[in-house]
Amino acid sequence: MKFYVGVTDFDWYSFLSKRENEDINFWQPGGNSSFKVISAGAPFLFKLKSPYNAIAGIGFFSSHSILPLDFAWSIFEERNGLDSFFKFKQKIINYRNADNSYDKNPNIGCIVLTDPIFFHKNDWIQVPSDWNRSIVQGKSYDTNTYIGRNLWDKVENILQKYKLFERAESSKSQLILNDPETEYTKKYLTKVRLGQGAFRVQLTDAYFRKCSITGEKTLPVLEAAHIKPFSESGPNHISNGILLRADLHKLYDSGYITLTKNYRVEVSRKIKDEFENGREYYKFHGNRLLVLPSNIIDQPNADYIEWHNNNVYNG
Repeated sequence: MKFYVGVTDFDWYSFLSKRENEDINFWQPGGNSSFKVISAGAPFLFKLKSPYNAIAGIGFFSSHSILPLDFAWSIFEERNGLDSFFKFKQKIINYRNADNSYDKNPNIGCIVLTDPIFFHKNDWIQVPSDWNRSIVQGKSYDTNTYIGRNLWDKVENILQKYKLFERAESSKSQLILNDPETEYTKKYLTKVRLGQGAFRVQLTDAYFRKCSITGEKTLPVLEAAHIKPFSESGPNHISNGILLRADLHKLYDSGYITLTKNYRVEVSRKIKDEFENGREYYKFHGNRLLVLPSNIIDQPNADYIEWHNNNVYNG
């Protein structure tokens, strides 16, 4: 099993360790490179910078995306590790000052992690023997190696102590590792939840950052819509979501718009009856979705569409 040890500062760790977080943003201020070191569901350990030099927590990799700073804040808010957008922005700008550039809303790298846990100080783990102090971002390990297996065994003991996954047992939203190599990996890591922030990032990228109905690409007005609401046990799976312009999202959730199983848009007559208007929306009636995920398994699930038609749509 491959996993990653990422370098972070104590302030980020300290702030998030005092909160309950279903997912968090392990952000990169540069925003100009991808992160393809590990696969979805793989462990991501938090290594604190000097003077601490210890591994102090764990999350599980969901996805990586490069997002505008304000959009990253709108998704994760305080789960970015600070208590206000202004402080978040200032911290990013301070990191980026080294290249003498200034952008009021720069792109940043977002490593989305689910089910994070922050170890108590007496459970911090010493960095592996091969860790070089010159490492700035992080380093990958593999349990097939002696050092990697030794490190993961220590992490596993802490997970057992903290019973990290008890709260995820009943969740239907799970990340599944590809071909887990050991029984302890299978036991723990297949129970990782996909949080709301992770769901929104994955859905946004799956729909190529375009409204599925209109093709609109203005990111601040695009929203991740559950087909079957999360409050009704609808899972945070891409197949239970569509990316919509904000006004269409509101109409969808209110039952004025729905989808058919062949991905065509239906617009309720109730818009005209109740509001004596609706030309802007009736032009989409009968149209097939303009944008769909390229992976068939991520496209809207017929069972969730049927649930919305039977329980929400008011045609």
